[in-house]
Amino acid sequence: MRPEDIGGVHIKYLHHCRRQLWLYARGVRPEQLSAAVQLGEAVHDLSYRRNSPVDLGAAVLDFVDGEQWVHEVKSSSRSTTADEAQVVHYCYRLRQVGVAARGAVLHYPKTRRTKKIEYGDAEAARAERDIAEALAVTDAAESPPRLSRSRCRGCSFVDYCWSD
Repeated sequence: MRPEDIGGVHIKYLHHCRRQLWLYARGVRPEQLSAAVQLGEAVHDLSYRRNSPVDLGAAVLDFVDGEQWVHEVKSSSRSTTADEAQVVHYCYRLRQVGVAARGAVLHYPKTRRTKKIEYGDAEAARAERDIAEALAVTDAAESPPRLSRSRCRGCSFVDYCWSD
């Protein structure tokens, strides 16, 4: 893979589970069979309908407002480091194409909460480190080890990783 091939899903998986990232990069895509993913898509489709997604090739983000804030709708009830890394990555990608993203707003409709993340030099450096780490994982010859079973709850890859 090349750095420009790394998208938001890659970054989210990097922070959630490196094995999930490695499998995803090889075309293993059980997400469409997952009830959790289907719920997330439904939440997304029913929330913020007036806004159009922004397609950056490897990264597709929910929308960017008129003040250059990236908005991302999540089906979970609270922010995770994976969510935060994903939107920082989107800001980084936007800056690469000349859009001066100011930061991101994570939306959690289930709990009616938001989290705002400002984008600056530290976040740009984080995005670059994440891309390098994602490339190292995806280019590895062997799969990273699976996480403990308790950390796999709700993951669409659980059957792939835990079936014997």
